[in-house]
Amino acid sequence: QRGENADEVTVQLNDGRELNAKIVGRDPLTDVAIIKVEAEDLPAINIADSDNILVGDVVFAIGNPLGVGLTVTQGIVSATHRQIGIYGDSGYESFIQTDASINPGNSGGALIDSKGRLIGVNSAILSQSGGNIGIGFAIPANLATNIVTQLVESGEVRRGFLGVSISDLTPDLAEAFKIQETKGVLINDVEEGSAADNGGMERGDVVVSVDGKPVDSSNEFRLMIGHTLPGTKVVLEVIRESKKKTLTIEVGQASGRFAMSANELIEGVEVSQITEEQAKEYRIPLTVNGLLITAVSAESPYARNLVEGMVIMEINDQKLTTIREAREALEAGINKLYIFNRGRTGYLTIRVE
Repeated sequence: QRGENADEVTVQLNDGRELNAKIVGRDPLTDVAIIKVEAEDLPAINIADSDNILVGDVVFAIGNPLGVGLTVTQGIVSATHRQIGIYGDSGYESFIQTDASINPGNSGGALIDSKGRLIGVNSAILSQSGGNIGIGFAIPANLATNIVTQLVESGEVRRGFLGVSISDLTPDLAEAFKIQETKGVLINDVEEGSAADNGGMERGDVVVSVDGKPVDSSNEFRLMIGHTLPGTKVVLEVIRESKKKTLTIEVGQASGRFAMSANELIEGVEVSQITEEQAKEYRIPLTVNGLLITAVSAESPYARNLVEGMVIMEINDQKLTTIREAREALEAGINKLYIFNRGRTGYLTIRVE
């Protein structure tokens, strides 16, 4: 069986040998797995620092596309830090995009630089036909190495967690908060008793750097914290009431498949407070207040009833302004939601286990 549910794995080497492999560990949130074979005299590839690659660098993709045999294709790095949403709302994506031909069967193959060093692991393509159209994606070597190291050493991946609801800092929000920065992450809510709460973070803070590294987007911030080992102290530069402030926070630990999505209200459903830009995009009138559904995973058990762009105005007759209020309003069993969607208001129900 193929994919993450495979119960038998066979490795075919270029010299024709076929070896039975053992699955050492896997991490569905990054699509990385480790397999082990018993063999001697196997060469090991050198690994480059994938943070140093640049758009335009020449790369080579190695794999077994469509089962035809060992194949090498050439291309360039088209982009870095790509997010395409293939792992759902709880996954971790920061792909290297390349135009080197990657086809079905290339997944797990090496993406190497001009010196023969590993810079990525081929993972996915975007195509309407299923074939290559010059848009391929690879997991950066640094990300893969981080996951592999943890799986080998402890058998699990431990991810950092702050306990905040976040969104990108838009120009309108920057103006509203009277700050000069145009890039950063807005803290929409802070969970009581969380690592962020204990570290002094407050709703309305704008995070502009983590350990001296600039933060451009909420997804980048989530990756930075997620890849930080629990118990590690991070230094966050934030803007609060138009003034810069430094916070030192000891990162907590995420638990559960969906725990890392701080904006997640229920399994696979992410929400946020409504920004002016979102109100225009989804044609939400000023009279509608609540939480906007910003993403719904295809795997979510609530995907039938809840859709992106819908506003949850009330849960069980309680009006909402924050994610914390929404979580507290939810009850085990049937919940009544008062919603706004496509110009109309109405009621629907969801069952929460």
